[in-house]
Amino acid sequence: MPRAVTLIRSASLSSVAEYAYAATAPADARLIFLAGSCPLDEDGSTAAIGDYAGQAAKALENMRTALADAGASLDDVISTRVLVASSRQEDLGAAWKVVRDAFGDHDVPSTLMGVTVLGYHDQLVEIEAVAAVLDS
Repeated sequence: MPRAVTLIRSASLSSVAEYAYAATAPADARLIFLAGSCPLDEDGSTAAIGDYAGQAAKALENMRTALADAGASLDDVISTRVLVASSRQEDLGAAWKVVRDAFGDHDVPSTLMGVTVLGYHDQLVEIEAVAAVLDS
């Protein structure tokens, strides 16, 4: 099935970033806007308490489910925003590594940011995403 997302890499910008600097989707693509994916188990409890990488993995698992329910996959994601409840770059890096590894070569434009607090008790990570699919 053809993909709607085209990643754009700029030779004019630093190659240090582990993601494409931009992405596009054609006008006939259906956009899917995901709520922030949280590290919640089925019963609503927070998974992997105290573990940034574990919470990132659970948030990605939940994101995959939401994407599948919308007829998409991680390969259809066009951008992400990774929120980490910490002011320590090491904590942000721990969450980012999990996200980066999950996306592999489909390294979409992304924003990684430290925040003061997230919405659920003991929550350390939340991942927002937008996806684009062609419904041919």
